[in-house]
Amino acid sequence: MKKRIVAVLAVIMVSTIAAFAHHSIAGTYDQKKEVKLNGKLVQFLYRNPHAFVHVEAPDESGTMQRWAVEWGGASQLAGQGVKRDTFKIGDEVIITGNPGRNAADHKVKMNTLHRKSDGFGWGTRPGEVVD
Repeated sequence: MKKRIVAVLAVIMVSTIAAFAHHSIAGTYDQKKEVKLNGKLVQFLYRNPHAFVHVEAPDESGTMQRWAVEWGGASQLAGQGVKRDTFKIGDEVIITGNPGRNAADHKVKMNTLHRKSDGFGWGTRPGEVVD
């Protein structure tokens, strides 16, 4: 009986931590603003609960920055045709998204992505949104 109670408590604790760790999009990003990043992909982290694209692009003053662009999770993206090998380091991309509330963090929530080399795009078809 004690083992069952301990197991149930462990499941509750892990679930609570996971729920707490998953942040609010509205709390992290300013959804009333949109930025456009025109730069080169330097890293693509294809994972759950959210994938990330890291891009080197200029900020508002023209200074090159490394931007962390939060995207949907790998499971969601796979259903939309985005796979682990869809992007290569150095791909030139144009990304629009909502900036992080702290500008110094250089974070963005993905709204659209366009790869210049072949016209690949994301965020223009129904259902292509970051939840």
